Amino acid sequence: MDDDERYRDGRSDFIRGAKDIAKVAKKQVGKKVGRGVDKMADEYVKRSYKRFEEEDDDDDYAGVPSNDGGYYRNDSRANDDGGHSDSTEGHDEDDEIYEGEYQGIPRGDSGKTGGMDGMAVAEAQQFRDLSAFEGEVRKDREELAQQYETILQECGHGKFQWTLYFVLGLALMADGVEIFVVGFVLPSAEKDMCLSEPNKGMLGLIVYLGMMVGAFVWGGLADRIGRRQTLLISLSINSVFAFFSSFVQGYSSFLFCRLASGVGIGGSIPIVFSYYSEFLAQEKRGEHLSWLCMFWMIGGIYASAMAWAIIPHYGWSFQMGSAYQFHSWRVFVLVCAFPSVAAISALSTMPESPRFYLENGKHDEAWMILKQVHDTNMRAKGYPERVFSVTTIKTVKQIDELVNMSDSAAWHEKWRLKLSSLFHQVWNNFQTVFSPEYRRTTYMMMAVWFSMSFSYYGLTVWFPDMIKYLQKQEYASRTKVFVKEKVEHVTFNFTLENQVHRQGQYFNDKFMNVKMRSMVFEDSLFEECYFEDITSSNTFFKNCTFIATLFYNTDLFKYRLINCKLINSTFLHNKEGCLLSDVSDENNAYMVYFVSFLGTLAVLPGNIVSALLMDKIGRLRMLAGSSVISCISCFFLSFGNSESAMIALLCLFGGISIASWNSLDVLTVELYPSHNRTTAFGFLNALCKLAAVLGISIFTSFVGITKAVPILFASGALAAGSFLALKLPETRGQVLQ
Repeated sequence: MDDDERYRDGRSDFIRGAKDIAKVAKKQVGKKVGRGVDKMADEYVKRSYKRFEEEDDDDDYAGVPSNDGGYYRNDSRANDDGGHSDSTEGHDEDDEIYEGEYQGIPRGDSGKTGGMDGMAVAEAQQFRDLSAFEGEVRKDREELAQQYETILQECGHGKFQWTLYFVLGLALMADGVEIFVVGFVLPSAEKDMCLSEPNKGMLGLIVYLGMMVGAFVWGGLADRIGRRQTLLISLSINSVFAFFSSFVQGYSSFLFCRLASGVGIGGSIPIVFSYYSEFLAQEKRGEHLSWLCMFWMIGGIYASAMAWAIIPHYGWSFQMGSAYQFHSWRVFVLVCAFPSVAAISALSTMPESPRFYLENGKHDEAWMILKQVHDTNMRAKGYPERVFSVTTIKTVKQIDELVNMSDSAAWHEKWRLKLSSLFHQVWNNFQTVFSPEYRRTTYMMMAVWFSMSFSYYGLTVWFPDMIKYLQKQEYASRTKVFVKEKVEHVTFNFTLENQVHRQGQYFNDKFMNVKMRSMVFEDSLFEECYFEDITSSNTFFKNCTFIATLFYNTDLFKYRLINCKLINSTFLHNKEGCLLSDVSDENNAYMVYFVSFLGTLAVLPGNIVSALLMDKIGRLRMLAGSSVISCISCFFLSFGNSESAMIALLCLFGGISIASWNSLDVLTVELYPSHNRTTAFGFLNALCKLAAVLGISIFTSFVGITKAVPILFASGALAAGSFLALKLPETRGQVLQ
């Protein structure tokens, strides 16, 4: 009996132990299966989020809205009869609960404390999910960078890249033209618009302010809506307002059109370099981006040549009464819009950057473009049979940013929400430029861009102003002075220029169809004289007496008569127009265009040298070396005491400093990743234009006063820039981030 009981007890213990082992094994298998199902389901949800929303009635992926607008997916293991979740640990087949074991997360109605614990767990899980997602995105981008470089190697460098080179070169050429337009038309435009000195200064700076705004705005948009589309929009704005500016008559409307035109063209530099770099393999990138800089020089040459050929031809004009005038300088403004129009036409035939598509999860679109690049190059090289071997390209995981809009919402409300969402995306992308990963690089690049722009633009505008000052000094040295001359019954019908007449007496003299340039009459007497059809500039009568004198169809307005006495004298049919302090003659106009032409052409050697050496010596050595040599060349400015010497120094400085600009453009492209490359480039280029405005304002204020201050400012800025440039990381031989 005792043996039977012991046998039954032992058999029961054995069966109970076997059951416990089976339960534990089954539970562990259920956990592993459930985790695998969860992992696959989570991946599916991440990749098909929108489709998941539309199919929210599906039993397998039913969800309920959460407080933050997202969806919580029901636990797939809860409906799985063959497995157990972590929250049901401790449950056996008969739904027994072992004492002291974990019994799951309480529901919302289980008490206040339980609800708060659930929220904390959910927030912690969300934070862990976001961190994990960011890690996956970073890993995806690293893998994409390596694979993309391999694909570009397979595509090769050939016909497609050279076609894109000339297309984007037109856009860069339009930027170069824009810089020179206002400076060339100012001497002529001031006649039509009666511009004062402050107005002329504002017109000269407004282009830089517009380009500053445009660089920041279009650079940020290019990372969100695409390089090609953004560049087309910006060039279209530039073309439209450049066209309008050639026809508007008033100063305010002309100022606004040039501002808007500058905003449009401001996007060309940051987008063009980023766009082109994403079609170039690493061994070609530095060289060909430097060759692309040649088009900025071509734009300056084009503007100088067109100004030389068009503006001095005053016969190329028409007018409708006195209200509307279209002079030759307006023809020049119209012609300067052609590069932008040509760039729009050519760019419409080119594809979007495949790297942009891959960064935004558009695999098929990117693959088609890369195949087009490969096939175009292979056909041009005589290998049409070569097949594009890439079948799958890594794409970056995306977060779907949903905008809640009902179908009944008005169209303007939908646009407002879309624009608001786009603004937040651009702003968040801009903030990543100052994230801990890129903060030091961004601050260093800001300092280098600012110092380069401050010195370069300040000096390039200071040079022409110094040349004009030297011309005026040389002109003043040839002034003829006449004292106590007495002239009677003489008719003057020729040009009077650069003369000073003191204490003269003029009796019954006639001044007919006369041009007076830089004429001054002091303490003189005019009796029974006749002035008819007089055109004057920088001409004044000081402390003179007019007796029985008639002024007919002249521009000798009363404000040209300083402290003068008028006795029985009359003004009839005065000319309409502006009081101009100085009017440059045709020879001076040609001189201005010729100097600009030489200064622009002088950068050609620097462009060639930088293109050939960029990938050999590296970006940093090129940038620092060119800045140091430019700094040394600044000290030669103290020897520029003649017009020819200043022109030579202008060409020297431009030819040396262009290598710094080329290397800085390449370095900016390569230091930032593709998802915020144009944003960073646009911000730095906007800072560049701000520095240009400050440099121009400061340097030109010392014209005719001293050379020491501009020399010290320019050399100090260049020295600081070259020192900081050496602290930046070298990017030669690296894949495009």
